[in-house]
Amino acid sequence: MKPIHHFVKVAQHAVGGRGDMLVTLGLGSCVAILLQDPRAGVMGMAHALLPEPGLSRDASNPWKFATTAVPALVEELKAMGAREGRLEARLVGGAAMFSTLMVPGTLNMGERNLRAARAALEEAGIPILGEEVGRDYGRSVRMRIGPGNTVVSSVGKPDVAL
Repeated sequence: MKPIHHFVKVAQHAVGGRGDMLVTLGLGSCVAILLQDPRAGVMGMAHALLPEPGLSRDASNPWKFATTAVPALVEELKAMGAREGRLEARLVGGAAMFSTLMVPGTLNMGERNLRAARAALEEAGIPILGEEVGRDYGRSVRMRIGPGNTVVSSVGKPDVAL
């Protein structure tokens, strides 16, 4: 079977298998939640815009929120053969893109997204094996099955393998 490139837009997700690539471009304060079960050969990516449904008038899309994207992605990967005890996570994004406009002492949306994603992963018992998060610049990420096969790119910065 020919490998597939899945492009994941804001508030969307994709899953794939060995040889496939999951890609999301232009992460700012959004957070990409990356899960994989290398033994089963399955992976998934969600591009979460907000930390939780209470921050949106329309809460019908589970991929829009870090707190709902994690359990939804776990269920989809389990249907593809993943086992909960073997899932591992990586997080990318959660930048403070407009930190100079923030009131001092307040949490920016990127940090709120990261906290929500980490809490949802902890609740699901999924370890976070790598992160490329925070700071004040955007990122894009390409994911394939296996350690070191997740590559994060940022303008003017060297690529980071997770």
